[in-house]
Amino acid sequence: MCVYSFEMVRIFRRFQPATGPGRGKDYFSGKLTILLLFCSNTFMTIAWYGHLRFRDRPLMLVIVVSWLIAFAEYCFRVPANRIGYGQFSGYQLKIIQEAIPLIVFAVFAYFYLREAPRWNYLLSFVCLMGAVMFAFWGRV
Repeated sequence: MCVYSFEMVRIFRRFQPATGPGRGKDYFSGKLTILLLFCSNTFMTIAWYGHLRFRDRPLMLVIVVSWLIAFAEYCFRVPANRIGYGQFSGYQLKIIQEAIPLIVFAVFAYFYLREAPRWNYLLSFVCLMGAVMFAFWGRV
């Protein structure tokens, strides 16, 4: 899996804009970055919260399995950052990386943990997405 994602960095490197952080106009690298970050955050959410349904398992086993799952997260996150840095600034990458887990976790909590979102959680997500919008204000 890691070899595959690092190979994608090599293949798509030519799509990396050379105009500096936040100034690139390459549509494809931005979309690939977002896709890889969704993959990354899916693995991380499973690593962090997947064990909650298996509370009877030994804690050390849960930690080791979570670390193995988190390794897959890094195999997507590092290439995503490498590919996206010319398209997005470092600040924008970090803000994207904070917004995507909210979406991934909401789906995970609903389907895996079987927890329905409450109105205050949804309103909180809307406020956080508003903050993301401000980070990209004037970019379009």
